[in-house]
Amino acid sequence: MRKISPETFTGSHAWEAMDIERFTGATTVRLHWTDEPYKWHINDGPEVFVVLDGAVDMHTREDGKETVHEMKAGEVFHAREGDEHVAHPCGAARVLVIETEGSV
Repeated sequence: MRKISPETFTGSHAWEAMDIERFTGATTVRLHWTDEPYKWHINDGPEVFVVLDGAVDMHTREDGKETVHEMKAGEVFHAREGDEHVAHPCGAARVLVIETEGSV
């Protein structure tokens, strides 16, 4: 057993991750630290993205229209398989991501 305090986790590079658990069915739970945007991507399965510390602007694209969702600590973003999105942290952020193992 272990207690994880996200505010003490800092990566050596953007989107550094701490693997927390792998579930049957190739699902991962990872704590990420970042201070840089990710890249536009479409997951090959569902994704649950929880802002634990800091703030993140989650950009989504649907039918060619881009929308920005401002997220603060405690807020959750859920992407289904095929949803196009990219996270842009506002300064340093720590996020918990639950997704299919090996997802982009």
